Amino acid sequence: MTRGPFRSLLFAPGNHPRKAKKVFGAGADAAILDLEDAVPLAEKPATRAAVVEALKRPRDGLGYVRVNAFDTEFCQGDLAQVVGPWLDGIVLPKAESAAELQSADNQVAKLESDQDMEPGAIDIVPIIETAKGLAAVSDIAGCGSRVRRLSFGAVDFAKDMGMRLTLDEWELTPARAAIALASRVARLDAPLDTVWVHYRDKVGLKESAGRVRDLGFQGKFCIHPGQVAVVNEAFTPSGEEVAKAENIIAAFEEAEAAGSASIVVDGFFVDYPVVDQARRTLELVKMIGG
Repeated sequence: MTRGPFRSLLFAPGNHPRKAKKVFGAGADAAILDLEDAVPLAEKPATRAAVVEALKRPRDGLGYVRVNAFDTEFCQGDLAQVVGPWLDGIVLPKAESAAELQSADNQVAKLESDQDMEPGAIDIVPIIETAKGLAAVSDIAGCGSRVRRLSFGAVDFAKDMGMRLTLDEWELTPARAAIALASRVARLDAPLDTVWVHYRDKVGLKESAGRVRDLGFQGKFCIHPGQVAVVNEAFTPSGEEVAKAENIIAAFEEAEAAGSASIVVDGFFVDYPVVDQARRTLELVKMIGG
């Protein structure tokens, strides 16, 4: 099962060979070749082969494919053609029920078996982007499928809800919090956040990434190569954060050996939860470096 890191995931239309090739060199932790919204209806079937060809080339980073929604006429064909040893994962849009995830999981498992692949090798990332999907997010997260992380799609969610998206995104906080909570309750990895559609506004992107990082998200979808560095930086602990984590752990371990499990480090109260968070910071840095 693919573990990440998943700070940045960059979309590219699967029916544009040049973009599908360049996306792997943009510095994102994962590239997502799109068969859904970026591809016209008439081109969807033919784009599957082009996506597979792109994934088979030597590349940097993980390779995912966003297939069409499970209830469309295209999804089954998408899965049948793109699943193979060249693929790291599937992004499943408009996920709305646990039954959908279990059915998709079963189909991918059969395709893995047919190709003598390791069971569970292909990751599945559902996107919560409708009211129905959000209402079922706890069931989706806890359905016992191979899913290890959820994601959020704000543009379709806003359309479904009749919402107006604002630059400070206050209206998205309840949905994001629900997705983060459901992920934690189901013991999934931290979720992935929606795209920032104002792709030239890097200040707004940085603020958006910071908001969701502080809500418990681990990364963010990107729609332009210029967004990747901003997002990677937002979800990478700074040198100051790393030094603070190391100092906390060292001081606490010394105090613990002397019989104390609550101390003050640089004016900050430290006990086991704080130390655990510091260790997570160092584990993330190690994963990014590795």
